[in-house]
Amino acid sequence: MSHGIDSEFGDLPLRQLSDAALARCAELGVEHADVRIERTRSQLLRLRDGRPEGSSDGEDTGFAVRVVHDGSWGFAASVDLAVDDAIRVAEQAVQMARLSRPLSTERVELAPEPVYRDAVYVSSYEIDPTQVPESEKAALLAEWSRQLLAEAGVDHVDASVYAVKENTYYADSAGTSATQQRVRIQPEINLVGIDPETGAFDTMRTIAPPAGRGWEYLAGSPSGVDSGWDWASELAELPELLRERLAAPTVEAGRYDLVIHPSNLWLTVHESVGHATELDRALGYEANYAGTSFATFDKLGSLHYGSDLMHVTGDRTVEHGLSTVGFDDEGVAAQQWDIIAGGVLVGYQLDRNMARQKGFARSNGCAFADSALHVPIQRMPNVSLQPAADGPTLEALIDAAGDGLYIVGDKSWSIDMQRYNFQFTAQRFYRIRGGRLAGQVKDAAYQANTTDFWGSMSAVGGPSTYLLAGAFNCGKGQPGQVAAVSHGAPAALFRGINVLNTVQEAGR
Repeated sequence: MSHGIDSEFGDLPLRQLSDAALARCAELGVEHADVRIERTRSQLLRLRDGRPEGSSDGEDTGFAVRVVHDGSWGFAASVDLAVDDAIRVAEQAVQMARLSRPLSTERVELAPEPVYRDAVYVSSYEIDPTQVPESEKAALLAEWSRQLLAEAGVDHVDASVYAVKENTYYADSAGTSATQQRVRIQPEINLVGIDPETGAFDTMRTIAPPAGRGWEYLAGSPSGVDSGWDWASELAELPELLRERLAAPTVEAGRYDLVIHPSNLWLTVHESVGHATELDRALGYEANYAGTSFATFDKLGSLHYGSDLMHVTGDRTVEHGLSTVGFDDEGVAAQQWDIIAGGVLVGYQLDRNMARQKGFARSNGCAFADSALHVPIQRMPNVSLQPAADGPTLEALIDAAGDGLYIVGDKSWSIDMQRYNFQFTAQRFYRIRGGRLAGQVKDAAYQANTTDFWGSMSAVGGPSTYLLAGAFNCGKGQPGQVAAVSHGAPAALFRGINVLNTVQEAGR
């Protein structure tokens, strides 16, 4: 279904504010100026055992002026959407650039980008989730909770849905102007089971990913289009999966061949590839918040990141991606590009200043700010491991593993400051024996370093195994900013990966 820009946002004085600010910046002699006006509405509803536990419905509206003056950045922002305030904020941004000039060690220059006039982008969705009455959302989650609580071994059910609608108007001194509207949604159902004899407990959560979709993702599409997830099937199997996990034997530590489902592999992509190939991190600029990167710029074109089956793309265009846009927060049009090809590092995530600084012809559109009151920084696109066009099915991958583990769903993770040494757990670990699944095991985590892990990838699943997953809460920057990002992956087979028994490692 095609949507237009909400009238509540479109009726704001977007052009008046941007024209006034840009005109004042020009009078003050800046090399570049841009204005960003944003409205973000966020809603969260939580139920515990079918009863309301909490809800919120908030809106963040404001505007920002960013300038390059005498080779230095300046930035200022306000929540007062008035023309006089736009002029004042423009003056503050220029003054900030003047104050920071003596501290600047490198002149800011932006890579060129074509001019886009009066561009409009609206993400792909049918039902705006922020317009669905809370009573309707609560009724659906309560019904799902009731069904699950009626099952043996299910003692508690936590259910939630988080929905965001983001409107942005961008204009700059080169002549670009773009209005955008994005919708995204994150549903989650988590079951808790308690052993009545021992008091031991465990959990089992849905693996349905957050998505750039609307309320149809949960309630079904009114037009009959595939809404993206089979909730009935997943909810029906969760109680048995939880019972099996509670009764599962503990894993035997050692080296295993792993078949990793994309509901787990997306997070390994995110942590070991997505963050590691942010160019600001690779250059050492992003050093305070979760470190730098082993994939430094001198390794571009030469670093063997993984096996020659490894093809990873950055993508701001894929339908329903959480990081999908029409234009980034520097007016750069959305693109798709290679980050790793044939197992070799061939690209990074860029903004316009870093692109110009390091000799790239153009930014690939990775600037984003999570609020009008924050400066755009280099943020992750949808970073995805591509499936093999003629790759095996999931069943064939499990058969090829022979004797190993099959891993489904993300859980906890840990990775070092250089994005190199890591370990990950999962919702479910299954033992593979003789090429067949042989029940769940628990207390497992897989451990490796980035290049050894991806170098061990011996088979990449075909398109039938591919899933676009992701997260709402990727953190970066100081002050911290949060961004939503998707990561696609097929199922894949990894040989000889170290698996820990987490209970033994904890000394229990």
